[in-house]
Amino acid sequence: MKQKEKIRNFSIIAHIDHGKSTLADRFIQMSHLISDRDFHDQLLDSMEIERERGITIKSQAITLPYLLNGTEKYILNLVDTPGHVDFYYEVSRALTSCEGAILLIDATQGVQAQTVSNMYMALENDLEIIPVINKIDLPGADIEMVKKEIKDDLGLDPEMVVLVSAKYGTGVKKLLEELIKRIPPPSGSSRAPLQALIFDSHYDAYRGVVVHIRIFEGTVKPGDTIQLMSSKSVYKVEETGTFRLQLYPKDSLSAGEVGYVIAGIKVLTDARVGDTVTNYEKPCNKPLPGFREVKSVVFSSIYPIDADDYELLKTALEKLQLNDASLVYEKDSSAALGFGFRCGFLGLLHLEIIQERLEKEYNLGVVFTAPSVRYRIKMKSGEILFIDNPQEYPDPVLIESTEEPYIKASVITPDTYLGSIINLCLEKRGIQESLNYLDEKRVELVYKMPLAEVIYDFYDRLKCLSRGYASFDYELLDYRPTDLVKLDILLNGKSVDALSQLIFRENAYARARMICKKLRDEIPRHQFKIPIQGAISGQIIARETISALRKDVTAKCYGGDITRKRKLLEKQKAGKKRMKMIGNVQLPQSAFLSVLKTSE
Repeated sequence: MKQKEKIRNFSIIAHIDHGKSTLADRFIQMSHLISDRDFHDQLLDSMEIERERGITIKSQAITLPYLLNGTEKYILNLVDTPGHVDFYYEVSRALTSCEGAILLIDATQGVQAQTVSNMYMALENDLEIIPVINKIDLPGADIEMVKKEIKDDLGLDPEMVVLVSAKYGTGVKKLLEELIKRIPPPSGSSRAPLQALIFDSHYDAYRGVVVHIRIFEGTVKPGDTIQLMSSKSVYKVEETGTFRLQLYPKDSLSAGEVGYVIAGIKVLTDARVGDTVTNYEKPCNKPLPGFREVKSVVFSSIYPIDADDYELLKTALEKLQLNDASLVYEKDSSAALGFGFRCGFLGLLHLEIIQERLEKEYNLGVVFTAPSVRYRIKMKSGEILFIDNPQEYPDPVLIESTEEPYIKASVITPDTYLGSIINLCLEKRGIQESLNYLDEKRVELVYKMPLAEVIYDFYDRLKCLSRGYASFDYELLDYRPTDLVKLDILLNGKSVDALSQLIFRENAYARARMICKKLRDEIPRHQFKIPIQGAISGQIIARETISALRKDVTAKCYGGDITRKRKLLEKQKAGKKRMKMIGNVQLPQSAFLSVLKTSE
């Protein structure tokens, strides 16, 4: 019982780029888990992309031994969380594993959209929140302004704020002392039936799935038979332990502790985030609340640039899925791009990360088709279809109604950019819910808008219009009626399936014109004239033409009768007509990439 009093389970939550990973680095250094010689920045971010982008993609956990006043030994379990809205569910499960959270706020940027949503998520889990202002060493730090925002926007006591500079370690020792003082020790009995929450997992090539768990009740040790409650799978525990940069084996884990279990699990999808682990012989009464299946939100097809790389792409996706159960894929094919895979992602950032990892870690050249969301289509027969691929779109005559997913978007911006951001939201079919002045300069806008409008260029344009000052956060709502059409792109009268898109009817005309213009600039000229057309249900709504390359067939005629030249020109004309009928248009890879860059 006494040992449990010395445990503190906590998380660090923050908006992107507010210094979460840097603060975690300082905690690791202060607990002397690693020598100064072996230390490097962003220790918990194991992927190269995480270090490049300065974001956390895969959440990590670490057990930090800390001596308070040089004598009392405490065990601090830091459950790190991803910082982006795409990984909302993983963040919520990580927070459920803790009793407290450090809410980190940048002294130069103040309270942002995700700061607010992360705080509410922490409050829902009944966590003790410690507000911390970071980057106090910067010349642009305005501590008094941020304290006022913490009081007005978050409703937290500004007197409880801890000031730190994670970069230089200023105030970090005081923060650790406050953390021990203010966050309560875990509850639960080690004698009760086992009840543990899976908050993450990763795949080890030699040991199988390593399950990251927080134990709420009971004890687990090697030799125990455990059951995963959602899949009903039963396994025998081979090893238990805690995280100390590497896996650190331990005889057992009991109530209040955070650690890992290795039980010969071969399939990552068996160990789902949010599932409950219990003892097979003496199970707990009910699973822990909050578990749900993680559903893909954005869909896109991936094709290798070189068709010979198909097997390499398949192997790469299999390896990526071993450490990322939220990535789903199935085989797909296209007349224009050959064989590939249709993939589902948690959001646009998730898509970009998978694309970068394929290119950098596996050295693969890949093409992604335009991202799409999942639409709900009600047929006249009464059947309900869920479609994300334009190739599966049914005959419009058989459709009774179409619906698309909506989101609740929250934007916090300086009031200087208010007008242009409202125009952007209206252009993206947003319906304003509220407009609140948080203080004299900052405004919070809440809009309901279609997810399909956000996945293209909304975030980039928002950052551009606000010079990087606006912050954006969203949550999925429900399905709402829409006027959906399938936009086909025709080259020389033939539909190119890889360029087809499902789109809102009013946006189809502008999108079709843009795609036709881009293809005209990218496709090289051929010996015959090439029409590029955008069509909806066979009706042409946009057209561009690539003029033919003309060989001067009359160059060899010096003087003489004009009929000689005319005969040669007529022969050329007939040849071009025949060539147009049987000729194939060579579509370069750059043409596909240009269409995906949606901004004009």
